[in-house]
Amino acid sequence: MTEHPTSHEGRQPLAARPQERARPRQEASAAGLPSDVPAQPGGPADRTATAPGTDTTVPNGTSGTSRTSSAPGTPGTPGTPAETAGPVGGPVGGGGAPGAVAVAVAAQSPGAGRGPDGAARREGERLRFVGAATRRIARGLDLDEIVLGLCRATVPTFSDEILVYLRDPLPVGDERPVAPFVLRLRRTDRLRLSELEGEELVLVPDPDPTPAAELCEVRSGGALAEVLRGVRPVFGDSAAAKTALTELLGPEHPLPGGLRAILAPLRGRRRVIGAAVFLRRTERAGFEPNDLLVAAQLATHTALGIDKAVLYGREAYIADELQRTMLPDSLPQPTGVRLASRYLPAAETARVGGDWYDAIPLPGSRVALVVGDVMGHSMTSAAIMGQLRTTAQTLAGLDLPPQEVLHHLDEQAQRLGENRMATCMYAVYDPVSHRITVANAGHPPPILLHLGGRAEVLRVPPGAPIGVGGVDFEAVELDAPAGATLLLYTDGLVESRLRDVWTGIEQLRERLAATAQLTGPDHSPPLEALCDDVLDMLGPGDRDDDIALLAARFEGIAPSDVAYWFLEPEDAAPGRARRLARRALARWDLEELTDSVELLISEVVTNAVRYAERPVTLRLLKTDVLRCEVGDDSPQLPRQRRARDTDEGGRGLFLVNRLARRWGATRLSGGKVVWFELATRG
Repeated sequence: MTEHPTSHEGRQPLAARPQERARPRQEASAAGLPSDVPAQPGGPADRTATAPGTDTTVPNGTSGTSRTSSAPGTPGTPGTPAETAGPVGGPVGGGGAPGAVAVAVAAQSPGAGRGPDGAARREGERLRFVGAATRRIARGLDLDEIVLGLCRATVPTFSDEILVYLRDPLPVGDERPVAPFVLRLRRTDRLRLSELEGEELVLVPDPDPTPAAELCEVRSGGALAEVLRGVRPVFGDSAAAKTALTELLGPEHPLPGGLRAILAPLRGRRRVIGAAVFLRRTERAGFEPNDLLVAAQLATHTALGIDKAVLYGREAYIADELQRTMLPDSLPQPTGVRLASRYLPAAETARVGGDWYDAIPLPGSRVALVVGDVMGHSMTSAAIMGQLRTTAQTLAGLDLPPQEVLHHLDEQAQRLGENRMATCMYAVYDPVSHRITVANAGHPPPILLHLGGRAEVLRVPPGAPIGVGGVDFEAVELDAPAGATLLLYTDGLVESRLRDVWTGIEQLRERLAATAQLTGPDHSPPLEALCDDVLDMLGPGDRDDDIALLAARFEGIAPSDVAYWFLEPEDAAPGRARRLARRALARWDLEELTDSVELLISEVVTNAVRYAERPVTLRLLKTDVLRCEVGDDSPQLPRQRRARDTDEGGRGLFLVNRLARRWGATRLSGGKVVWFELATRG
């Protein structure tokens, strides 16, 4: 794809500005230049150093004031300061089009600026141009901005056209380049001088840039490879450069007669990464030997900037992938609760942070809800967040109380090093009892949105951040009524430079209440839409920190859908378990599952009785599936194995695995729970 710098939306073409059309002619007259500019012959041997001896005044399009600069003193030497190296079609302050016309006109004067004073002036103008152009290139942060900076800085001030080729794919750092060596045309910019409305010279777009091949495979030992290996820019009329340009542009795209060219290799810190071709037409004086130094400076700064941008892009990609893998790909859908989440980085240029959220299924159809925030915005913070999140998942699997989970997280943070601090909210929801247990470690308090539309900031002990050490954490148990929504979040949602955290919490509470009022007192707002509406409260200055958001809609399990028994650890326990399960299935109109449930319960209860010393628990839950849970006081988890023909046992879990939809075993602080699920429909 080729792009033209003159096709900018919203800008008035220079030809449409009558107040500026006469300015190039006036500048040329002020400089003592002839009104008719003759075409200059090209070629290195016929290049004269000319410069006008007067100064020209170039209007500053951004402020409306005048800015005085010396006119160029050599053919092809830029004659405007930093403000003129810019996009064409706008004022001088933003692109320098009128000043660039004066440069192009003055560059064709055959007799001005000879002598020691003219040479000194030409050298000063050249240095000013190089400084302005390199500053413009250095302003780019990504690959496209750097290439665009090179094009806008050089066209039309230094050349009439530029073609920029880059290696495809671009190597990153020390990695080995991909073979073969392929160059792809990244961008081409071109302007031409035309006469409109009399003899006035204005800059207009050229819709037909020089044709060039999109791809070029650099042959080892070829002319193009030799020029690129030499690193130094070369004139296009040399024998080696002519062959190299033919190979680069393609034999089907020869350069039009009269075009003068400089081929400049782009070498990064370790290898050649591309090439730039600077072209001038016959209406303009040819390149001089000193222009090779200018092209070398531009190529060097561009290549180093591209190297920097590619490395930065790779680091940003790695950081983004690290952050993405640290957060859950999807949330589980446990029984009795619906979940939704959002994560927003602080900015696109700094996507890495320490905020995280998680939802962890627990035994007994419970679920642990976790939101945390590690100090800092770096890859180190993201790595610490990943370790803390993994630790929290492991501790949740042990079914520890919330305050114990925070205590162990605090110890883990201290083991990771000094000043490894984080805030965390850990809550466990039980859909059977409709209760939630919450422990806090320096985190903003959660908000509970009731079914009627009332939003309540829960009063939980604030606690100290994780990593402080030597602090006891407290847990509180609260009601979690069906239809209510619990919102856990990080401080980036409620705190910014424009507001303190408590002001933000109150605004969040009011926003939730207002959203709930729209759906009426008998219906909860849709969970996904509620999350989006919460994020809409953020203003332009509110994105100072990462934002993690976890919303949980409590649905619960009705008491009529729960059956719970204690069984003595004796030989008669499996038979009693079968009878109890049969009666519960009949009450729920699930008689079609009786045979499968009795068989599986008998196997699981028999295994529990074999090792248990205290009563065994049996619980049946009817939701969209039938879930059976058998608990005992033995910490040893069952493992499925292949039974030999002579073994009397070892086939119970094989049957469970074949007949159940899902099954598993979870170790508790006082034993274990083995569970399985059967589909209730079809």
